[in-house]
Amino acid sequence: MFGKPLLRLLSFLLPIAICAMALAPTPSRADPSDIAAAARGVVRVVVLGHDGSQLFPVSHGTGFVVQGDRILTNAHVVQEVLQVSGLTLGIVPPQGGEAVPGRIVSYSPKNDLALIEATKPLHLPPLAIASVPPQDSTLVSAVGYPMNVDRAQGLSVADVLRPQPPVKSRGYVSGERPTRDFDTVLHTAPIARGNSGGPLLDNCGRVIGANSFGAESQGTDAEFFFAVSTREILPFLRSNGVEPVVNGLPCKSLAELDAAERVRSEREAQTAMELARRQEAQATQRRDAARRDAEFDIVEERDNGMAIAALLLALSLLTGLYTWHAKEKGSERHATIAGALTGIVLIGMFAAWFTRPSMDQIEERAVASLAQHTVPAEKPQPAAANGKGDLVCTIDLARSRVTNAEMNDVPLNWTDEGCVNHRSQYGLSGGKWSRILVPNEEETVSVAHYDPARQEYRVDRYLLDHDAMESVRAERAKYDPPACGSGDGAARALGEQQGAIAALLPSQPNERLVYRCHTAE
Repeated sequence: MFGKPLLRLLSFLLPIAICAMALAPTPSRADPSDIAAAARGVVRVVVLGHDGSQLFPVSHGTGFVVQGDRILTNAHVVQEVLQVSGLTLGIVPPQGGEAVPGRIVSYSPKNDLALIEATKPLHLPPLAIASVPPQDSTLVSAVGYPMNVDRAQGLSVADVLRPQPPVKSRGYVSGERPTRDFDTVLHTAPIARGNSGGPLLDNCGRVIGANSFGAESQGTDAEFFFAVSTREILPFLRSNGVEPVVNGLPCKSLAELDAAERVRSEREAQTAMELARRQEAQATQRRDAARRDAEFDIVEERDNGMAIAALLLALSLLTGLYTWHAKEKGSERHATIAGALTGIVLIGMFAAWFTRPSMDQIEERAVASLAQHTVPAEKPQPAAANGKGDLVCTIDLARSRVTNAEMNDVPLNWTDEGCVNHRSQYGLSGGKWSRILVPNEEETVSVAHYDPARQEYRVDRYLLDHDAMESVRAERAKYDPPACGSGDGAARALGEQQGAIAALLPSQPNERLVYRCHTAE
């Protein structure tokens, strides 16, 4: 008996439920490319024992680069080196290169932090540290070298000292909880022995903690884990002379930026169309007003001409009658004067009649009036105001995605030939100027763009792994960029040569820095 009412209730509630699900905010997702980019600076920290001339691993943990060859890890990862004589540290990069010796720079067991340094250059990128604490339920990723994965893969002792990519796991922030001794971030991204000292990352690959320990639960695997928070990390690093890359900007995806850019472009196009319509309407109003004024003036001039001609005609009749009267009286002198005056008046009459403006002159008068009252064009602006000359470019954070790049102002001098700062020739392809920068030491490819018309400078940064960088460097070695002033042909050739490098890059950059340029003061 309740079947039909229940069906009607469900039919009423179902659309509401569907709309609610559609409007509900979707959980944020970590960008795999950002996590992979951060993993480039994550290393395995190995405690080594000595057996004669042989080295063997005693234990290991994880660390991440914070500046140069300095690495942050947990204090408990390296404490054996301080407690047991004969033990040393080894630092194993995630890919490429080889294990290098390390030394302890600072040891702080009270907050489970240690700073170590590679004694040989690693050339690994430092990780950016988020200065803003994570919110509850934020998606996070733990990166490190868990021992249980090594055992499951059957890695040998030699494998531990060989470069291996770190393991990544995901979970959520479950709150910030200070322990008895230090401030921590509680999360659910699985970690195990060997993960200690590894970074806990936010959606943009920025460090929000250093994984330290898990919550034991009757001997079973822990479901909750703790990471030393950045409230502990940042003061520790600075007290040891390390100025890490710190970023407190909101974590925005490129998809969000692209969507906002489309909205902005559509709004600008709509504004431009509306402005064009208003300008056309104003121009039409000015033309109509000028035509009305010209028509009124011509009609008035024609009426005045006719009135003057009529007046002169009447006057000529009077002088003519006087001439006839003077002749009848026999006054030749007066008749001659009156006749001459009559002739002059008649000439004036005809002049007044035939010099009246024609109605066909209305358009001509209107055009002349518009030209006379048009606002004169502005004087040519200095070169820098046209996107050339000496400029200063300031980052537009609303349109940028920055994770670990510097955000300083960029001085830029631009010429029509695509020369930047009197030394760097940009390539021209598809009507756009760009220069691809492939450094030898840094694992980052930067693609710089400049649009003179919009006075907009943009840098797309691709944070590539070791193998991808080697491929890009090999392609870059195939050509030498032309010098400034080599001509349009050289700029187009450079654009084609850079296309081979662009084909090796991912479809989306990790970072996008958009700058607005203005005249240097």
